Amino acid sequence: MDIRQLHYFSTIVEEGQITRAAKKLHMAQPPLSHQLKLLEEELGVKLIERSGKKLELTNAGKVLYKKAQKLIHQLEETIIEVKETDEGCRGTLSLGASKSCFSFFSERLPAFVKKYPLVTIQLREGDSFVIGEQIKNKEIDIGVTRLPMDLSEFSYLHLSKDPYVAVLHHDWVREMDLCSSKIRMEQLKGIPLLLLHRIKGSGQYELVVDECRRHGFEPNIICECPDVTMILSLVSKGMGATIIPKYSLLSFQTSNVQVLQIENTNIVAESALIWSKDRYLPKSAKNFIEMFEEGFPLD
Repeated sequence: MDIRQLHYFSTIVEEGQITRAAKKLHMAQPPLSHQLKLLEEELGVKLIERSGKKLELTNAGKVLYKKAQKLIHQLEETIIEVKETDEGCRGTLSLGASKSCFSFFSERLPAFVKKYPLVTIQLREGDSFVIGEQIKNKEIDIGVTRLPMDLSEFSYLHLSKDPYVAVLHHDWVREMDLCSSKIRMEQLKGIPLLLLHRIKGSGQYELVVDECRRHGFEPNIICECPDVTMILSLVSKGMGATIIPKYSLLSFQTSNVQVLQIENTNIVAESALIWSKDRYLPKSAKNFIEMFEEGFPLD
């Protein structure tokens, strides 16, 4: 048994069919089937059962697949680490963030790319739960997530706190006779609100709702959405107002809306930069983390 056979076996499992696996591996089906047979003969166990066109892992197959994934990832990381001893900072840096957190990346990436032009950036989007899963599955190197979140499985760095602001359509600001760039929490009573809501778990939504209740009113929530872009688009059309972290606005061009400081609340959004505890980080990822550790400022 060698790493090549483990790679073949893993691809068969992930593709669900030997035909599709052979196509992905750019090889004919008979040689791939033969490699699977040799692997099963060497181990003396059946790894995959065929049920019609569907392949199902046996218990032994499940154990081997789990171990094979770990070995393949370790080999890949070893190759990267060895190459980087001579090649310096190059390769791919995979990053993930929710849209409301993306400003933490957008304010730093231009300087990073200028300093390390041989690094290619890959970006993924998702809420905090999705970003955490992508790091655990080694799909991305680094993520930015909103807190609260269980950080026990990650290495992490707390980021600057982000005050909440109210965003209203210009017409609403005039109708409410708001002469300054500020609003009081109780002035949002009765106003239709569109709030950010995680797909899974608790977070900003609960924080805002609790703050409304602390000021003596039940928020008039007409829309819940995990996507800040959609919310701001609807606010710009006059559908309602929103309460979101201030830095969320840095990545968007907003029209027909006004951003107002909430003067009698101190709620803030907390965020963290997270990465895996138990894998080798490429040099590009380490250098990017250093930009956060050195306090690279947000505009």
